[in-house]
Amino acid sequence: MEITEQQYERIRESLPVQRGNVSLTNLQILNAILYVAEQGCKWRALPKRFGPWHTIYMRMNRWSKNGVLDRVFEKLQQEQIVRIKIEAFSLDSTSVKVHPDGTGALKKTDRRPSANREADGTPRFIWFPRMLERL
Repeated sequence: MEITEQQYERIRESLPVQRGNVSLTNLQILNAILYVAEQGCKWRALPKRFGPWHTIYMRMNRWSKNGVLDRVFEKLQQEQIVRIKIEAFSLDSTSVKVHPDGTGALKKTDRRPSANREADGTPRFIWFPRMLERL
């Protein structure tokens, strides 16, 4: 998914003004960020047509810390350029790591989750945007 020049003009004020000798425009950076969000690929796997992945990642990281990405995605939704749904899921290390001898059979010493959620510890969430549809 890429936004066009006309769509970019509608959200331009929510992005910072570029200063100095920059090799990539804000539109190119934004399209690369949308591509990674939609495809779920690694930054290093970003197609060459977007430019150097490290430059894009560093600018995205700076925008994220400064709140620019929040404003941009809010404006993209207000202008109905893209629809984004934020989902959360939990990854627990006990479901990822498996002992080599693990067969999946229940053991007599298995712990049962307690009724008290606070006793089980804090949940760990990973937030990721998912493109719903292209408008």
